[in-house]
Amino acid sequence: MIPDDLRYTEAHEWVRDLGDGVVRIGITDHAQNQLGDVVFVQLPDVGASVAAGASIGEVESTKSVSDIYSPLAGEVVSVNDALADNPELVNTGPYEAGWMLELRVTDGGLDALLDAGAYAELTGA
Repeated sequence: MIPDDLRYTEAHEWVRDLGDGVVRIGITDHAQNQLGDVVFVQLPDVGASVAAGASIGEVESTKSVSDIYSPLAGEVVSVNDALADNPELVNTGPYEAGWMLELRVTDGGLDALLDAGAYAELTGA
């Protein structure tokens, strides 16, 4: 299932608008299915400035290690500390408990990202 209220990237990240210029970012259900069992998540430090398209962390699974890319430019205002002890949250709830970070957007907007229909087309869902 692809939630309608999110925006997506071609690199399989999702973005939820939290208001006041802050967005929450994670990887999609499609991405976590491709990865398999997630065993480690590396996230950026709070306060870090990130560029759109830049690698901001890694997800390690039993199959591979994959980069996480920032869909937008901004400053990291929060990371999901629960993933340090429970990286499997990415598998069990990629759109809820498995979120990765929150970003105060400094450049660009959600309109440049894919909507649910376009992401479904991309993934063949």
